[in-house]
Amino acid sequence: MNGNRRAQNRPLKRALNRAPKLDRRFLGIAWRAAFALLLGLALAGRVTAQPAAPVAGSAMKTLAQCIEIALANRPNLEAAAAEVEGGEARVRQSFSGYLPQLNGAYASDRRKSSFASRTQSAGAGSSGVLSQSTISNFHSGAVTLSQTLFDFGQNLAAIQAARARETSLRADADTQRKQVVYDVKQSYFDLLAARRLLAVAEETVESNRQQLAQARGRNEVGFAPRIDVTRSEVLLAQAELDLLAARNNANVAEQTLRNALGLDGPLDFEIADESRRSRVTLGEASALAAAYENRSELQSLVALQRATEQEVAQHQREHLPTVSADASYGWSNSEFPLSDNWVFGANVNVPLFSGGLTAARVAESRAKLRVLRADERTLRQQIALEVRRALLDVTRFAQSIDVSSRAADQARENLALAEGRYETGVGNVIELTDAQVQRARAEAERVGALYDHQIAVAALEQAIGQELPTP
Repeated sequence: MNGNRRAQNRPLKRALNRAPKLDRRFLGIAWRAAFALLLGLALAGRVTAQPAAPVAGSAMKTLAQCIEIALANRPNLEAAAAEVEGGEARVRQSFSGYLPQLNGAYASDRRKSSFASRTQSAGAGSSGVLSQSTISNFHSGAVTLSQTLFDFGQNLAAIQAARARETSLRADADTQRKQVVYDVKQSYFDLLAARRLLAVAEETVESNRQQLAQARGRNEVGFAPRIDVTRSEVLLAQAELDLLAARNNANVAEQTLRNALGLDGPLDFEIADESRRSRVTLGEASALAAAYENRSELQSLVALQRATEQEVAQHQREHLPTVSADASYGWSNSEFPLSDNWVFGANVNVPLFSGGLTAARVAESRAKLRVLRADERTLRQQIALEVRRALLDVTRFAQSIDVSSRAADQARENLALAEGRYETGVGNVIELTDAQVQRARAEAERVGALYDHQIAVAALEQAIGQELPTP
């Protein structure tokens, strides 16, 4: 069949060969110009892969609005707020040691009392034992007031320790909040990148289908061998597999954003494409200083150290005496009205021997304090590493945007040239398919660099513990 088609095209080839050399050159130039014009018009609408259009009727959410949704819905933030409330309650508990304690009590009992008495018999002069018992009621009530007068600062140390622990819990809650903000930013830009890459994959599939149709047409008229068709079919199948993977990645990224927002229902809104390039002018020294000042994890550890230092002081003062005063006013009798009574006085409690309990508590608190100080040094080293890595990533991806954009433009131009060469019969299918693969890879790298830079900026903000100023 191909042989017959080649035979049918031989007169056309002979006519072209008999044409003057200038005319053939003019025809070739005109053919290339027309093809380049058509190719430019076809590529004009798809030079830059864009994400799918928003769903009709759905609201558009910006990154700031998504962060607000997450802060209102994430359950771990609710748990952190409850932890802070518990810390505040423990501070109020520690204050109770300085306040007077007032207690009231009332008791009503029915009692049986038995006793024996010796008796003398009248006739025989012998003596005996007579057992008697009485049953009576007894009522008692009292109001007792007690107040610690002096304890060498034990209660004061307990209050300061509780306050420091509350500060630590607030810092932990702030850490949770910043992590939620970073999770939203990362999943937000991941979804934008996944949708852009999905558009690139769809465009690549369409381009490969057009190439396959072209290869089949050229093969039918005898201008291209069968291997051009099979190679184009393989390339199209691979592009379709890549499209399936890109579509799945976009769906996974959507579900990840939904989870980051704390939504129980589906993601029923579109997100705005905030792919602007952020310029970061923060130096390493300034970034480290900001991180050491603003990182809430570090603030939490420092507050825990203060709490543990107060625990050490509290346990050490347990060796010292405490002075307290108490007063009681009550009523008691077996019958109403009850007789009143009162008592008041002062007590001095001197601990003499506790079996080593107090000394062991002091040793435990000191060991805990050493652990916290070592954890602080470790955390400072980790923070420094995160800051330096984030700065390097921001610089690298900022440079990658320029390089990958230039590479994508060159890959598109190279693909246009390869398609022109293949259409005019100068190039081969291997050259064309390589150009298509390079163009798809270059466009994917450009998209990846753009959104990786946004994620790197978010990671830098997470590392220094504060938002960067908007340019």
